[in-house]
Order: sequence, then structure tokens, then C-alpha cells
Amino acid sequence: MLRFWPVWVLLLGGLFFWGMQRPNPNELKSVLVGKPAPSFSLPLLEPYRPTFGEEMGISPGLDKPVLLNIWASWCIPCRTEAPLLERYYQQYKDRVLFLGVNVQDREEEALRFVRQYGLSFPSVYDGRGRIGIEYGYYGVPETFVIDRSGIVRARHAGELNQAQLEAYLRQVRP
Repeated sequence: MLRFWPVWVLLLGGLFFWGMQRPNPNELKSVLVGKPAPSFSLPLLEPYRPTFGEEMGISPGLDKPVLLNIWASWCIPCRTEAPLLERYYQQYKDRVLFLGVNVQDREEEALRFVRQYGLSFPSVYDGRGRIGIEYGYYGVPETFVIDRSGIVRARHAGELNQAQLEAYLRQVRP
């Protein structure tokens, strides 16, 4: 076994090199990219109801692009990402719908998270994990970029940084 170690090192090195050649390792292949986003309507978290109503979601005939962000209060990267999303929501809210989907969480914890980070973009509560099934997400955070025609243009797993968020918004903003 020891005499084959150079082969193993070369093999692992080759896999590492191949993986680094991907343009964006967070951009996951998805059967949804290029297809219509699955429709849904879920209850909004309480702070958003006076402004947006009882439920919100994605349906055919969208009037603007959507940045669909799946998050949870216990998710450490979500805590870093939340202020960035809020800042860009304030800048683009008239042109792009930022919609949060809270999953795998207790509603009380989700509400605490929303208050802590001062999130004003709407978030729905997915207590049953319906979005996970329909969108096939891997974990939190995960973001789907949907154009105004309702077509999924990108899927991003993990925390978004400013450059990535700007690139996704350039793909869909009017």
C-alpha cells in the first residue's frame, strides 16, 4: 500500500485542481435552473403581515425578479448574510422581490432573528419543509435567483458575499 502513495497523491491533487477550476463552487447544478420556479404560498412571519398580507410566495406572472433566500436562525452563515441582504433589499426593493424562507426552525427563534438583524424584506415560515422538497435545497443558507418570467436563473449554496449578490442581481434586474 505504501508504494502506491504517489498515485494517491496525484489522484487527490488532480481532483483538487479540477474542483478549483469551477467558476463558482457555490453555484450548484440544479434541475430547476432554466425551468419555472415551483409555485408556493406560505404564511408570512408576523412582523410582515401588516405590509404584505397573511401569505406570500411565488406564482406564475411575477411582476419582478425574485431573490429567494432560504435561512434559519441557528445558521451561522445566515447571520453574516442577513445584513448584506437587508442592505441590498433597501437598494433594490422597488425592482427585485427579496423573499426569505425560514426552514427547520421554531417560529419564535425566527422572529428573534428578524428583530435582531432588523430585516424588513418579507420572510415566510416553512414549518413543514415544503420548500426543501419543491426546490431541492441542500441546506441553509441557499439562494435561488428567479427572473420576472418565473424562470430560475441561478442557485447558490452557502453564504452570499457582496460580489456574488451583485452578479446575481445583474442577471435579473430590469
